[in-house]
Amino acid sequence: MSTLLSVSVALLAGLLMTRAFKPLKLPSVTAYLIAGILIGPYCVGRLGIDGLGFSSADAVGALGLISEVALGFIAFSIGSEFRLDDLKKTGKQAFVIGVFQALTATLLVDLALYAVHIAMPDKLTVPQLITLGAIATATAPAATLMVVRQYKAKGPLTDLLLPIVALDDAVGLIVFAVSFGIAKTLMVGSVDMISIIINPLVEIGCSLLLGAVMGWVLTQLEKMFNSNTNRLNMTITFVFLTVALSMMDFHIGPVHISFSSLLVCMMLGTIFCNICPLSNDLMEKADRWTSPLFALFFVISGAELELSVFTDFAIVFIGVVYIIFRSLGKYFGTFASAKATNCSPNICKYLGITLLPQAGVALGMCAIAASTPEMADQGALIRNITLFAVLIYELVGPLLTKAALTAAGDIQPMSEEVKFRRHHKLALAKSKKENESAK
Repeated sequence: MSTLLSVSVALLAGLLMTRAFKPLKLPSVTAYLIAGILIGPYCVGRLGIDGLGFSSADAVGALGLISEVALGFIAFSIGSEFRLDDLKKTGKQAFVIGVFQALTATLLVDLALYAVHIAMPDKLTVPQLITLGAIATATAPAATLMVVRQYKAKGPLTDLLLPIVALDDAVGLIVFAVSFGIAKTLMVGSVDMISIIINPLVEIGCSLLLGAVMGWVLTQLEKMFNSNTNRLNMTITFVFLTVALSMMDFHIGPVHISFSSLLVCMMLGTIFCNICPLSNDLMEKADRWTSPLFALFFVISGAELELSVFTDFAIVFIGVVYIIFRSLGKYFGTFASAKATNCSPNICKYLGITLLPQAGVALGMCAIAASTPEMADQGALIRNITLFAVLIYELVGPLLTKAALTAAGDIQPMSEEVKFRRHHKLALAKSKKENESAK
């Protein structure tokens, strides 16, 4: 009962917060995150009343399955942006920009944190700064997608943004695996080429293969049904099934076989939308079904943010350096590569700003670092700095994404005609209600 009550309170708090923030014209995702903070362990949760908010991190963690499923649907939606017709136009640009901006962010964070290490060697070690540099590659696809959907963003910048966000996950996995392998080598003094090279390539390859197979099977099964309702049910079922299968984890000899649920579900969406003729209609219906799930995901994400990181000055200082130089790397890496691939001035100027949000993938990376035996003494600092950065990025990132898309012209202000129609519709509804009351 308490879990169901917590879910209800979380969703209600998120929805009410969007109304409270409406006069400020903030993105809904920001309102959801703040609602999560308010009902989390550091605010309402401190009252210790079961169901009324989250009283502890364990209470938030109990809803982790919801977050996994929501991320699966988010990745599935982003995967649908990889349509072959569109990739012929923007594929080369997306690949170059996606790789270059991620590597630039890593390089700048590594250099900046190395300067901090020289100044404060007792606070930050070389293995820690290398790991944080790798985490800097990750961009949060969820926040970006929510802003794009809420404001119905459409245009050249949006067309390029979503494939880059999807590609960012694959680039991040490789960079993190290599950098983290080097960090572990520095700690233990021995090189493990399987962990540095083989395992990340196997994870990416297996993820893409599993997603492709599931996408093909889903398309074949869709042909068995004539009802759009049943086809939608089948699509939703397959996303659930794909998320479940992507949790598999085992070893074949020294090689670790694992999957990235984001990559698997992205490939599921990519294959499905390229070979299923009804995919456009089904994706649109699925998007409506998943709206409350996404809202709940962001409220839970807000509740997971640990405000205690602000109590340590060293964490705050290193976190600020990390945020500044990651942001510079993302922006200028994107600007330079977009200019080199002959993108329009608007894309060069604003695309980098939309790549700042950071959340789930980064938290997954820091969780790996914190749980690895070789980094047992180093993981806590990595985790706290990542949490600090995620807190700032998740609150500010959606605002910046909205501002950048608006400045680039991909978010259009509501026309006077649409405003008139909405006002006229509300007036008719009010008049009808008054007439019924009079009767």
